[in-house]
Amino acid sequence: MKILTTAILSLALVMIGFVQVQSKSMDEKMDKTDDMATSQPMKHDDMKAKSDEMKMKHDDMKMKSDDMMKDDDMHMKKDEMKMDKTSIPSDKELRARLTPLQYKVTRQDGTEPPFNNTYWNNHEQGIYVDIISGAPLFSSTDKYESGTGWPSFTRPLNPDQVVEKEDRSFFGVRTEIRSKDADAHLGHVFNDGPDPTGLRYCMNSASLRFIPLADLEKEGYAEYAQFFK
Repeated sequence: MKILTTAILSLALVMIGFVQVQSKSMDEKMDKTDDMATSQPMKHDDMKAKSDEMKMKHDDMKMKSDDMMKDDDMHMKKDEMKMDKTSIPSDKELRARLTPLQYKVTRQDGTEPPFNNTYWNNHEQGIYVDIISGAPLFSSTDKYESGTGWPSFTRPLNPDQVVEKEDRSFFGVRTEIRSKDADAHLGHVFNDGPDPTGLRYCMNSASLRFIPLADLEKEGYAEYAQFFK
């Protein structure tokens, strides 16, 4: 009887131990499940954060692209404004806009009379622009008294705006000066001028329009005011 009682107690202890082991195993599984459940939302949050970051970078790139397009549009508009400023009217429009003498000089390579033209004796500060295109050509700072009866300059204001051509008219060879944009006859250049260039740009007043220093900004030539300071 004592042996049977001991066997029953031992079996009971074994069963209790088995139940405890099973319970601990289930607790561990539940803890792992909780950890997975906890980690999955964290991973999801990380993915969402990365997605938001990528979206922000995409938005930044789009904003930069839009800014670049705006800059390009501004540059294009400025270029269009420059083109409008130097656009050349048709021959019909020029005949209607210019005086007969201006048309003869600029389009037919004529020459105005000396001492009887608009700017030969002009001493006011300012710049001289192409009568057709408005391109800046000469400055009063380079104008001098040549005694020829025509406005004379030692150099052009914008060398890129004038073109030299060989002129074989009147039984000789001279260097003709024409405006680049409008291809207007301006006059001739000679090598008998004063220092510092030794050149004399002998121009026709009829090819030029004078803009006084006080009107440079109003006329759209504000950048040239610095040459008179």
